[in-house]
Amino acid sequence: MANGMLVRVLIHTDVTKYLYFKAVDGSFVFNKAKVHKVPSNDMEALKSPLMGIFEKRRARKFFIYVQDYNESDPKTHDGLDLTRVTTKELIAKFGLDDNTVDFIGHALALHRDDRYLNEPALDTVKRMKLYAESLARFQGGSPYIYPLYGLGELPQAFARLSAVYGGTYMLNKPECKVEFDADGKVIGVTSEGETAKCKKVVCDPSYLPGKVRKVGKVARAIAIMSHPIPSTNDSQSVQVILPQKQLGRKSDMYLFCCSYSHNVCPKGKYIAFVSTEAETDQPAIELKPGIDLLGPVEEIFFDMYDRFEPVNEPTLDNCFISTSYDATTHFESTVVDVLNMYTLITGKVLDLSVDLSAASAAEE
Repeated sequence: MANGMLVRVLIHTDVTKYLYFKAVDGSFVFNKAKVHKVPSNDMEALKSPLMGIFEKRRARKFFIYVQDYNESDPKTHDGLDLTRVTTKELIAKFGLDDNTVDFIGHALALHRDDRYLNEPALDTVKRMKLYAESLARFQGGSPYIYPLYGLGELPQAFARLSAVYGGTYMLNKPECKVEFDADGKVIGVTSEGETAKCKKVVCDPSYLPGKVRKVGKVARAIAIMSHPIPSTNDSQSVQVILPQKQLGRKSDMYLFCCSYSHNVCPKGKYIAFVSTEAETDQPAIELKPGIDLLGPVEEIFFDMYDRFEPVNEPTLDNCFISTSYDATTHFESTVVDVLNMYTLITGKVLDLSVDLSAASAAEE
């Protein structure tokens, strides 16, 4: 998200000087077996084929309420306390139908399932505002930006920054074993007979399988094509969200496609990723609704991986373990996890009120 947490982290740490971003062309949602552009403000809502004429007017009123809403100005609250009113109650006030609620909750507010309907509405309103602000950042067709040369640039840029501050890297080290003292506190990491001594270890769940628990699994497909995704206005890069209700599932499906315009593949080629929280052991069947939207595919790869979260007590063992990546394609959930780890490790809360214009390189 152009105005999201990850971009704020990149600006705060000055990693932006090692990265070039480019806007993603389109943001779409799957609704009633078709792909539609996501309307993000009151004017787009009026033109969208997602809704009938009377529903459009109701949606426009709701969008205007959200656009004008200011947490610190009660005049904009319309007498509603959004820390107490649920999302369902707020939406009922505007009389929106289930169909509209579906794309607002999943494609604008980026909720992963329908639990948000019974939670306070403030979170959803803030998420919708983030979407609109992100969209306005680069006047592109979507609120998303994506690094030139692909996501591998992100760890590379942070690695470079760490090196500038004296971090040492040992690459391609097999079988890293975390060592503990008699009290169960971490004292080092051993690989190929050498031990690097340390006071704290930061790692993903694969390094400490005894300190994590399985919380789910993700099904993922990667497809190589020679054309953009049909019905997306020939977008060179695009995100499509398939809300759970449209598929009769318990969680959403995500489709992201990028191409040579982001320097991730040769000219004329496109790479698409389809992912979802797995509900079966058959990724090819489960991901079919997303794969069906791709049109002809030259090659496709399937993968399934377990999702873990830590169950250790970092104050006792000094191990700080991240949560596995979920099925989303937009990193908002990942960054929240990283920021929580930062606070656990340092005892400080990162102030992310940054000058967002510092990342304007992305417009080029």
